[in-house]
Amino acid sequence: MDATPAPRPTTDADTPGGDGAPRRPRVAVVFGGRSGEHGISCVTASGVLRAIDRERYDVVPIGITRTGRWVLAADDPARWAITDGRLPEVTDEDARAAVVVPLASDDKELVALPSDGAAQSLGHVDVVLPLLHGPYGEDGTIQGMLDLAGIRYVGAGVLASAVGMDKHYMKVVLEGHGIPVAPYVLVRPGRFEADPAGVTAQVARLGLPVFVKPARGGSSLGISRVDDLADLPAAVRAAAEHDPKVLVEANVVGREIECAVLGGRDGGAPRTSVPGEIVVVDPQHTFYDFEAKYLDEDGVALRCPADLSEEAEREVRRLAAETFEAIGCEGLARVDTFVCADGTVLVNEINTMPGFTPFSMYPRMWEASGLAYEELVDELLQLALARTTGLR
Repeated sequence: MDATPAPRPTTDADTPGGDGAPRRPRVAVVFGGRSGEHGISCVTASGVLRAIDRERYDVVPIGITRTGRWVLAADDPARWAITDGRLPEVTDEDARAAVVVPLASDDKELVALPSDGAAQSLGHVDVVLPLLHGPYGEDGTIQGMLDLAGIRYVGAGVLASAVGMDKHYMKVVLEGHGIPVAPYVLVRPGRFEADPAGVTAQVARLGLPVFVKPARGGSSLGISRVDDLADLPAAVRAAAEHDPKVLVEANVVGREIECAVLGGRDGGAPRTSVPGEIVVVDPQHTFYDFEAKYLDEDGVALRCPADLSEEAEREVRRLAAETFEAIGCEGLARVDTFVCADGTVLVNEINTMPGFTPFSMYPRMWEASGLAYEELVDELLQLALARTTGLR
């Protein structure tokens, strides 16, 4: 793996500043959003704001409230960190200055509109770092808006983001590329209410237990483990609170192994990290749920690198890279797999904007591979600055 940072590309940022020297690229760090993962997005922003090299980049933090209002946010990593077990939030208190994002391809100037004053220019934006998890951010929506405006951004484009967000279509695409996935049953909106017996019969063929989850969710929100089919209706309702489209997946007996992927340079192949493993050690968590992920640090063990045979590691990394390319991903992704006792490796899912705090698995896997957190942030920005806008 080549973890050397890419050479700095030529961009609009090479326009001289007032002193005649090239100005620093201006990065809009966007976080919060309308999804249930709003708080996790803020925590991710905390780590990134702390890590960005301010001698190389100008930074404009932009928060999105739960109602979708874009606001000029505090450039303070501590403000967006978990405090006393509570997740942070972009609130109306932060909305004293709304942000207007340009949508014309020849206008990339951000403008702040204070509630008690005249409009203020935030400068020309060169690249957006959309640290949004879940629907209305990680699903291709903000990517489409930025494509319309001709603004470069970190991460996957519209189609790859949408496919990666929708676990059903992700499986369809991966199966079409010959990539193995766990068996599943799709429950479309209203189908369970219309034919509960038929859906239950389909699910029964998967065997028990099964996992019921929102098709377009993340951070383990709305996921239930079902050990008795009598509990299936409640599990479907819980998932549908986050997404009317629900997925029921067969239980896979295997180790949960993850692999981080970075886009290649200059059209090169994607790069993969050493894999990591998640082990739930607290018996109160029957799987890696939301609380285990974010609020119970002692309830899980994150082992990086994972203790795998050379053959298993090679297969995990191969499938991670193939998954990345199969959905047309760019920039970054975390691919989650199951490694079974017989050596079989199944892809569970791909996250096109994985958790990105310094303690999240994605940066931890790259750190174990020789790429420090600060260097990883820089590499992602450089990859985004180097790519073209529009169709690629």
